[in-house]
Amino acid sequence: MSHPEHAGPSAQPRPESAPALDLREKGGAKDGVAQATDRRLFMQLTVFTGCREPQKLAGALSGGGVDCVLYEELNDPTGVGVLAMTEDPSLFVTQHRRDLCAGAFSGLTVKNEFSMLGRTYALGYEPRLEDWLIHRPRRVVLDPAWPWAVWYPLRRKGAFARLPRPEQMQALKEHGVIGRQFGDAGVAMDIRLACHGLDVHDNDFVIGLIGKELAPLSQLVETMRPTVQTSEYLDNLGPFFVGRAFWRSPLKETAP
Repeated sequence: MSHPEHAGPSAQPRPESAPALDLREKGGAKDGVAQATDRRLFMQLTVFTGCREPQKLAGALSGGGVDCVLYEELNDPTGVGVLAMTEDPSLFVTQHRRDLCAGAFSGLTVKNEFSMLGRTYALGYEPRLEDWLIHRPRRVVLDPAWPWAVWYPLRRKGAFARLPRPEQMQALKEHGVIGRQFGDAGVAMDIRLACHGLDVHDNDFVIGLIGKELAPLSQLVETMRPTVQTSEYLDNLGPFFVGRAFWRSPLKETAP
């Protein structure tokens, strides 16, 4: 006689199958077909102090599939920042890691408080999905006409995640309208990266503000202060890295 209490796992009721996990980025419909892709760009900022000859650092950034921007830091007379970009994050701990540990970089000290790492993401309505995820961020940060940059992390309060979706979208739209105003005026462009689980301080996002001049970047942050998202739902903002591009990888032409 069998005893139910001794039955093996096969005798236990099985839960219903969970829906298939879809981790692709999704954009708006194109020619009537929903866009989705597994491609995304990872961007990492590493900041050093102790550099008195930044021209020696550019030659140490060998590439190998990683595009870079070398910034001179505004608030530290010997500070420099390296923004690296690649679709393959393993390159950050292989080729790029070797570059940042050798040659002219070997005598510098990392400023860990400014270390940032994030991935591009979509909100679901982008009309040119792969351009938004892969090509636009490179165009913006590698453009010689846009040398100034302000990079910072942020973390939202948990209450934001519990808001109804329409209220979340309204708060995001408020930010989006301001960003478009500055972008359409040709004074500031933004890069938005998700860093959930990638940031040592548990931040949610990394933001990059890129411009021809520094003042509009500061004014953009100021204009965002009274918005619902910033004034009510942010738990942490910063630290802010402020730099001016000294050297960039060459911008490769991409299809429109």
